[in-house]
Amino acid sequence: MSKQTAMQRRARTLTHGQRLLLRRLTARAAAWVRAGRRTDLDGVAAVLGCVVRLAVLAAGAYGAWWAIRRWPAVLWLLVPLWCWAAIRAIPTESTEQPGDEEGDSEPAPAAEEAPPLPTIQDVSEAVSRVGTPHAHLTSLAESLGTTTDRVREVLAEHGIPVEPVRMRGRGTSTGVKDGRFPAPAAAPESVVAAGQPDNNNTNNTTVQSHAGGAHITVTPARQEATR
Repeated sequence: MSKQTAMQRRARTLTHGQRLLLRRLTARAAAWVRAGRRTDLDGVAAVLGCVVRLAVLAAGAYGAWWAIRRWPAVLWLLVPLWCWAAIRAIPTESTEQPGDEEGDSEPAPAAEEAPPLPTIQDVSEAVSRVGTPHAHLTSLAESLGTTTDRVREVLAEHGIPVEPVRMRGRGTSTGVKDGRFPAPAAAPESVVAAGQPDNNNTNNTTVQSHAGGAHITVTPARQEATR
């Protein structure tokens, strides 16, 4: 009875390892296929690389199936290798016990701080600095000391589109075009009532314009006599 229980435990371990191995291989294959997408192209041309990579995987799977059907004896080599890889896919748990003394415990690593979120004005100034005239997201992130995801977040918040742009010396990639940012607010100007001279200085100097030219009139400050 004990041998059967041990065999069942090993069988469950092997099954668990095979699931992890299949999940890992599937994730790697999917990531490899997705990496074939071109961000600088649109339409069918952008996903053509993904289609080619998917066809390569399908051809490899068919070739493996054909080889096994043609030479079944190869399974004597493939099955042990598959079981060994499944066992290796199972993560090993640490069996070390924490120390009794306080000095043995190590402090937990500090959580990484999130990259800074720039303002829309910061992004606009970065485009003016590095743009030619358009700018890639990677160039903007390097200039602002943050990540491309944070730059995308700011642009999406203000409704500025992210699209393929060409940057001089760096080719075409995802970025933002110049002229997409709102113009900065103009500084308020002083309002002068109709019929009043535009005199904003403190020395009572008034500039009047006439047909013959401008004349400067200095008016002394009025002093009221005190009684």
